[in-house]
Amino acid sequence: MKILRLAIVRQRYRPDGGAEKFVTSALEALSVLKMINLNIITRQWEYPQKANWNVYQCNPSQWGRVSREKRFAQAARTLWCREGFHLVQSHERISGCDIYRAGDGVHTKWLEQRCRVLPKWRQKLLFASRYHRNVIEAERALYRSSALKAVICNARMVKQEIIETFGVPEHKIHVIYNSINIQKFFPVDHYQRVKIRKMLALPLEEHLLIYVGSGFERKGLSAALHAIANTHSYLLVIGRDKAEKKYITIAQKLGCGNRIIFAGIQLNICEWYQASDGLLLPTLYDPCPNVILEALACGLPIITSTHCGGNEFITPGLNGYICDALDIKSLTDAIVALTASTYNSQRSAFSRAQIIPLSAQLLSEKLISLYKKILD
Repeated sequence: MKILRLAIVRQRYRPDGGAEKFVTSALEALSVLKMINLNIITRQWEYPQKANWNVYQCNPSQWGRVSREKRFAQAARTLWCREGFHLVQSHERISGCDIYRAGDGVHTKWLEQRCRVLPKWRQKLLFASRYHRNVIEAERALYRSSALKAVICNARMVKQEIIETFGVPEHKIHVIYNSINIQKFFPVDHYQRVKIRKMLALPLEEHLLIYVGSGFERKGLSAALHAIANTHSYLLVIGRDKAEKKYITIAQKLGCGNRIIFAGIQLNICEWYQASDGLLLPTLYDPCPNVILEALACGLPIITSTHCGGNEFITPGLNGYICDALDIKSLTDAIVALTASTYNSQRSAFSRAQIIPLSAQLLSEKLISLYKKILD
């Protein structure tokens, strides 16, 4: 295969973002291959540039969210047509790309789930929103485009949603999971866990679950708090949200405020997983959050929702539980079940085994195989 000029489109890189982590891991996996010339089209790129990466800053003026999306799409499309790249892989909803990575899932599916926690009048406003109507139309145009040759999903759930919603042929959709660094994320035993808790000033012997995610409404923090309130467990909240004070108030009203620890964003997240007894993530809608893979790599059992694509790595009762995101009783029962089952080395090994194959090398091989298939 001759040198492939590949362009990857992503508006903005944020170090704690799941999509950005995929872009980074994909770029790092591909950058070792001499057969690929990597080009990034972006509005704002905060990742250290490598010698063999070409970064194209594409930052047109904007007036609000709709303008931001439309003008970036136009500018990015103009740029990649001018440069004549062999393949364009977009991580944004921009029609005309060769490959689209559906990292955010299907927008209407997310809105349907969000409506479940909104009053009737806000549900109507949600679907009437100019921004959401623009996203839905951009998504529809993307999947209808004759230029689209392949779609990358990070979960089987999203693949099925795309087929059902847009009628995209199954052979065009490829499930390629995010990679996970199992040297960076690894389990510890009970004694090491207590030692880490001491270092982080966390309760030493209490049952402690971890919640990881920014955007507390979508990630289901309210349901997590209501479920925790019915137990004796503690909850460690990692992430940020402008409405954090609202959730602190909810915890206090539920009588569990003294058992909820808001720790903000943590860059060295591994030790926080290692300090925990399990991950609680009753997300309303999430294609396949990296936190599921990271927690599994650390040997943790997972409690998550039916609309989280990462639940395909969970065998209920063995390495976690799958509940409806708003079913507080089921979430409570799952927490109690984990509480009754203290550290278990076999369960920890089983959790980790689910994601061990997801290496950067496998990601690279899957992507290269797809690129060759398209070019051939």
